[in-house]
Amino acid sequence: MQKFQAIVMDIRQKITSGEFSQGDRLPTTQELCEQYGVSKITVKRAMDDLVTMGLVARRRGSGTYVKGIEGTSRLTGVGNRSHQMRGLVADGEIASLQVASDVHTFTVVNPPSDVAKLLNMEPDEFAYFVCRTRYMGGEPYSVEHTYMPLKIVPDLREKHVQGSIYRYIENDLGLKIASAHRVVCAVHPSADVASWLQIDTHTPIISVRQVGYLDDGTPFEVSVAEHVPGYEFFSVSTK
Repeated sequence: MQKFQAIVMDIRQKITSGEFSQGDRLPTTQELCEQYGVSKITVKRAMDDLVTMGLVARRRGSGTYVKGIEGTSRLTGVGNRSHQMRGLVADGEIASLQVASDVHTFTVVNPPSDVAKLLNMEPDEFAYFVCRTRYMGGEPYSVEHTYMPLKIVPDLREKHVQGSIYRYIENDLGLKIASAHRVVCAVHPSADVASWLQIDTHTPIISVRQVGYLDDGTPFEVSVAEHVPGYEFFSVSTK
């Protein structure tokens, strides 16, 4: 584990345990350098990761502060992060709708450099790449393109990809999925995505790019989910 990752894990644990509360100002860069015995560059990289994870926010001329988290789940109205990261199969069960998957690609690859960077992967490391259409209640719901490092999610199989990868990660591997950083935008689908979602390529859709994190701060997933028209995106907001 690199030094900046250890700092991220430690500060994240202090936030989740309540040692650092909403609105608290973190120690200064110099104080963190002395505390962890690292350089300013290492501290900056750790702070960048914590900002990306949505746990802290920088205020110019003031410092870095712990964020508050609130949100609403699309299906249940429950406002906490664990529900935001429970996966489509669990959402379908709550809504009494069957979830199914049509797997288009399931392979092992060297991920693109931008994806590898987000997953803290070395250039010679490998990740699973999964492309699948998800169905909710028999209707197309989304097309997902997902990368997961082999070293974090080992022995992923077709049966997991057909069902719930998140359940495999938590129930079989014993890992805890905690949070995500998401970017949402409107796009026009590619010909393949339009065909899978049964829409026209000129129809705008919602695309959600996500970096998922375990409870120790380890990134385990980079994905892009493109949703059918009419999809309403509700996410955790921060303050």
